[in-house]
Order: sequence, then C-alpha cells, then structure tokens
Amino acid sequence: MDKKIILASKSKVRKEILDRNNIANIVEPSNINEDIIKSSLLSEKASPEIISKNLAEVKANKISMKYPDKLVLGADSVIDLEGKLISKPENREVALEILKKLNDKTHHLISSVCISKNGMMIWNYTDKAKLIMKNFTEEELKKYLSKISDEALYAYNVYQIESEGRYLFANIEGDENTIMGLPIKKIKEYLKIHGY
Repeated sequence: MDKKIILASKSKVRKEILDRNNIANIVEPSNINEDIIKSSLLSEKASPEIISKNLAEVKANKISMKYPDKLVLGADSVIDLEGKLISKPENREVALEILKKLNDKTHHLISSVCISKNGMMIWNYTDKAKLIMKNFTEEELKKYLSKISDEALYAYNVYQIESEGRYLFANIEGDENTIMGLPIKKIKEYLKIHGY
C-alpha cells in the first residue's frame, strides 16, 4: 500500500514541515479561488475560524475527488484581529496596512487542517496561537518589509515566524508549526492511528 498523503497546498513551508516529520507526501495544489469563498462566508457573518476550516475542507475535498482512496491534506491559515479576518496581502502597500493594524495589539493566528478521502472530509482540526506585536513606528515596519522577498510576503501572511518575523512580537503563545500553517502534532497522531 502506498503510504503517501497528498498535500493540497503550494506552501513550501507546509511541505517542509511534513518532510521534517517524515510524512511521505506529494504536492497537488488545489488552486481554488479563496476570495470568492471568503466573501460568501463573510457575507454570512462567519467567524475567521469558520472561514479557515471551510477553506481547508474545500481544498482537501477538491483534490480528494481526483485521487480516490488517497488521504488528502488541506490547510488554511488566517489572522483573527478582534474577531475580524485579515487575509494575505496582495501587494506591499496592503502588507504595510496589515502590519499597522496589528501593531501594538494582540491577535490570533488560526490554522485549520482537513483530511479528506473519496471527496469527503474524514477528519479536521483547528489550532490557534496568540501573538502580541510590539509597538513600531511606520518607518520600522517599512524596514522590516524591505527585508522580506515578494514570494515570502505573499505566501505566509505578513510575518515569517521562522526568521525575521520573530522580532515583531513581544509575546507568542502557541505552537510554532501552527503559526507556520500546519499543526503537525495532531496530524501525526491521526496518521499514526491509521497506519501512516
């Protein structure tokens, strides 16, 4: 039996977390239109957590239909600032605006994962981390952004906790893997039970 799972994400960091934890995987990005789903859910007053869970499930289910009998892992991460959803930036101006909103405040990073088989969700899990950002001047935030490549900026929200981003925070409570987009401990527990 082929024990590879399919990762329905183009995130290099998520792939690295799976590889580091010796979980054999194949990458097959779902390429769903996240904005349409987010808009629809926001119009229904869905919480950031519900949006994150829904997106992870849609990604996993879409790829799962292509690969019957395989386990497909979908994931999504969002920022929850005082109950409001903050999405990934589409350009550097938006990235700066996001950092200004988070500046000197507490927010939550929510990461949801979903495992699907035969086009249906069979397991899901959501984890939260609490982050308190230090107080920076606008110039300091611009300087921080200037150190981050476009690829990193658009892939991982506005901070990279594994490198430069760590210095933005006065306090971080939660699993670093969750902040990077994949709460790996629970995924490993689930896969182990199922012989992976």
